[in-house]
Amino acid sequence: MASNFGELVLLLGDHHLPSRTTSIPEQFQRMLVPHKMQHVICTGNIESPQEYERLRELVGGGSNVHCVAGEYDFVQQQQQQHQQLDDKKVIQLGQFRIGIIGGHQVVPWGDLSALAMIRRKMSVDVLVCGWRRKEGVVEHDGGYYIFPGSITGAYSLHSPTSTNPSFILLAVQGSNMVCYVYELKDGEVDVSKIEFAK
Repeated sequence: MASNFGELVLLLGDHHLPSRTTSIPEQFQRMLVPHKMQHVICTGNIESPQEYERLRELVGGGSNVHCVAGEYDFVQQQQQQHQQLDDKKVIQLGQFRIGIIGGHQVVPWGDLSALAMIRRKMSVDVLVCGWRRKEGVVEHDGGYYIFPGSITGAYSLHSPTSTNPSFILLAVQGSNMVCYVYELKDGEVDVSKIEFAK
């Protein structure tokens, strides 16, 4: 399967397990099958070592889980003494340099101009950003910004509306990237597709 699509990359974040919710929705759990994806990118707020291990199992362990710390992961790291996560990371997939941030460090929160400055400073083509509860892909100021949303749909103190659980699957082949946005709406999985090239 992966050879037809290139490298498959799961993008997710804002689990908030167990502080704000009890589990990833069953509809998504059935889709997250080990050894189907080559990489996992996580924007933080995992909050538990068990969830981090579940991400490692999806790609067969190893170093293909690329996580950054969310604002609540810092608290958990201090209390539980588990793996220290950086607040940002850069990886190369195909011809794309991809930056990963938790998003809580952006001021004003979710502002595309502020994100563009971070993207330029990190010297990346694509910036994957958590914290924002609305998933999707945005092209702005010569770069792409990918927001996977919350895999669990956990509530946010900063969002007045409820959040649909979501994640994104990337298929990267050289200079082409296809983003499949999965969102749980009224118990059904809705999928949209966005393509772009470098």
